Amino acid sequence: MSRTTRTSRSTLTTRTSRSAFAAAALTTAAALTLAACGSGSGSGPAGGSSDSVKVGLITKTDTNPFFVKMKEGAEQAAKEHGAELLTAAGKFDGDNAGQVTAIENMVASGVKGILLTPSDSKAIVPAIEKARAKGVLVIALDTPTEPQSAVDALFATDNLKAGELIGQYAKTAMAGKSAKIATLDLAPGVSVGVQRHNGFLKGFGIKEGDPSVVCSQDTGGDQAKGQTAMENCLQKEPDINVVYTINEPAALGAYTALKAKGREKDVLIVSVDGGCTGTQAVKDGKIAATSQQYPLKMAAQGVEAVVNYAKDDKKKASGYTDTGVTLVTDKAQDGVTSEDTGYGLENCWG
Repeated sequence: MSRTTRTSRSTLTTRTSRSAFAAAALTTAAALTLAACGSGSGSGPAGGSSDSVKVGLITKTDTNPFFVKMKEGAEQAAKEHGAELLTAAGKFDGDNAGQVTAIENMVASGVKGILLTPSDSKAIVPAIEKARAKGVLVIALDTPTEPQSAVDALFATDNLKAGELIGQYAKTAMAGKSAKIATLDLAPGVSVGVQRHNGFLKGFGIKEGDPSVVCSQDTGGDQAKGQTAMENCLQKEPDINVVYTINEPAALGAYTALKAKGREKDVLIVSVDGGCTGTQAVKDGKIAATSQQYPLKMAAQGVEAVVNYAKDDKKKASGYTDTGVTLVTDKAQDGVTSEDTGYGLENCWG
């Protein structure tokens, strides 16, 4: 089928120039590392200027390629704007206590703003409130807090739309065939997972509790757990023919489980993220379609917002900034806007 709408092929910048020097270390119990990044060997960039703007970046982990790319974007933007970047990352996805400690350490270090991907959208709010009370600009990246108003601004993918795009795609690709759907989700209480899940249901034209959803399992976005979840679902319902996954690692885990049963060619897998490994899996036919998001752009815009705020507090970022999402597939469906994997691989991350 022909692609009905073609988006512009503007390639995202993915330069990876880095220069870092050590700063303070967080406690072992917090399982985080706090580091200052700049172009000089002093307390700030360009030879250690003491009055450079300090920007904090706290991600969920420092191993997930999504957050690696986010850090890369922040480092490049900090260098371009003459800012000093402090970074911290949780030991695991869900390390709220570690993120609280990171916020406290960054505030004590004199940051003007903190960019945060919250591991627990609700539990992190009191720590954010304390930081904001001291005049620190707090911007959520990728994952909104609950409530979203707990931060000054949110720079993120529209995760509801990301889910909706792959839901629409799956519905159209099924061409009226009866669907038996497995949803491989993230974890309870994480807003990004809830939004993607709900978006998929909306795009597919069904509601929570619909009988076509025959199995739902949490994966934590992990490939091994995605494989186990798919194995469990196949044991419960061997005739599953549509699989929604929270991200591409979970999708690849599902594919492995399906292949072991000889089902990899007759089950439609759709996902979200747009990492290079996942996009290549779309090209290879393991995943039918994915919604690509842009972590480098989120972080770069966040750093710029903090620098602007430091220069003029009337330029305080607020509200929601949509950093974009694109459906990527090599099997376009009529009526569903998409790009092919050529575009996807040019703009992927990881």
